[in-house]
Amino acid sequence: MTSALNQRNANTLVVLDFETTGLSPDQGDRAIEIGAVRLVDGQIRDRFQALMNPGRRVDSFIESYTGISNAMLAKAQPCATVMAEFSAYLGDDNLVAHNASFDRRFLEAELERIQRHSPGDFACSMLAARRLYPEMDNHKLGTLVSQLRLPSDGVYHRALADAEMTAHLWMRMLEDIERRCGLQHISFALLQQLTRTAKGSVAALLERTVARQAKGG
Repeated sequence: MTSALNQRNANTLVVLDFETTGLSPDQGDRAIEIGAVRLVDGQIRDRFQALMNPGRRVDSFIESYTGISNAMLAKAQPCATVMAEFSAYLGDDNLVAHNASFDRRFLEAELERIQRHSPGDFACSMLAARRLYPEMDNHKLGTLVSQLRLPSDGVYHRALADAEMTAHLWMRMLEDIERRCGLQHISFALLQQLTRTAKGSVAALLERTVARQAKGG
């Protein structure tokens, strides 16, 4: 990842969610749906959503959990076709996902299959929420959406719906950081650093960032 990508504003990026056949591409699991929204200056500008056929049947638990049936997947385009389209859609934007390590593994695995990669980097909205909202009951997406009263159509475990809710959560966190300390520019790098910072050190991190910006750094 280049310095220019890292220093982009955190309000302009792509928010991603996958539905999959299981928990790990290393165990042969595949993506079956991708949903993404593009944020530009804090506003949702467009969306990407597609089912994708993994080339095999999914089990009854996945059908029940996601609402995605084998009949639906039989009519979908192959994973390779969808991921090529998504790669073009993504470009070099940075990415956000809730529990990003999961989605990142599947993104990298599916892109590797078609000999492509994502030049941008990931940040995790779940880890950021743990630092900013330690008082929450837990930091599952549904809990955060409910307790922060974020927009939701009540649908969970479908990729585009989850990506949209994650986008609203991400923007709420940026707004709360701005309200809390008056930062004029919240970089993607700062949010990445926030997710790696101990909860007790978050205030100091933000204070240092404000001081650095005040000095023009």
